[in-house]
Amino acid sequence: MPTIITCTDGSLYAPSVYDLSAWAARRMHAGIHVLHMLDFHRERAQIADFSGSIGVDAREALMQELVALEEAKGRVALNKGRAILSEAERQIKAAGIERVKTEQRHGALVETLEEMEQAADMVVIGRRGESADFAKLHLGGNVERVIRSSIRPVLIASRKFVPIEKFLIAFDGSPSAKKAVAYAVEQPLLKGLECHLLMVGHSDAGHNQELESARSQLAEAGYAVVSRHLSGDVEKVIAEVIQAEKIQLLVMGAYGHSRIRQLIVGSTTTTMVRTSLVPVLMFR
Repeated sequence: MPTIITCTDGSLYAPSVYDLSAWAARRMHAGIHVLHMLDFHRERAQIADFSGSIGVDAREALMQELVALEEAKGRVALNKGRAILSEAERQIKAAGIERVKTEQRHGALVETLEEMEQAADMVVIGRRGESADFAKLHLGGNVERVIRSSIRPVLIASRKFVPIEKFLIAFDGSPSAKKAVAYAVEQPLLKGLECHLLMVGHSDAGHNQELESARSQLAEAGYAVVSRHLSGDVEKVIAEVIQAEKIQLLVMGAYGHSRIRQLIVGSTTTTMVRTSLVPVLMFR
């Protein structure tokens, strides 16, 4: 049976992450593996060097207190994580998903996912984490690292989940965009939904042929495709079409036609994931 890895830190995005995971699980006939990470190396404050500033006895007593404090903080983090996983399981099962597994691990998220996703079919994560600056719409650091490294489709939750009836594939002819089209054709996640296909940029014979090839593949798979080739700023045009057509899911490749696409996430990718008001399904 397919498996979805759902990443949670109990942030404001968590309820949307659970709802989106449950939606995907129902359509994929998948189980959900909820993952919560304890990254003490990232979260732990550095203990100051008091050598020479206070007496030996006072320094030893202080160090013992600091060690005890760190141990207490670790126990609190552990218990908090268990509570987060318990609530995640409750919400996902309430959404009708019976096969739910929860797991708490120590370490970094990306390295853990590299190990776990070999046996999974999709990764779901919130756009921002617990320490995000919501006012500045910053993209969570973990999200960007997961997009860069994941070998599976990454489904990124928006602030609030809305039932998905329409999706838009932002198509640029890149290998990752073609992978998104192939996924829609071959996998059950998007079947039966209203399909919009959009290419933004210069219109020539080559681009038109690639767009028509993608439209034809989707049509042969049973989609009634609304296809467009528009000019203008990529991020702006995609956002305008999403708003005008009331799209509930953006599907796109994580890299465009860039000479350095193997090194960093493309600027369009980062901008769309950071600013989109709907979930984003990414393919690397």
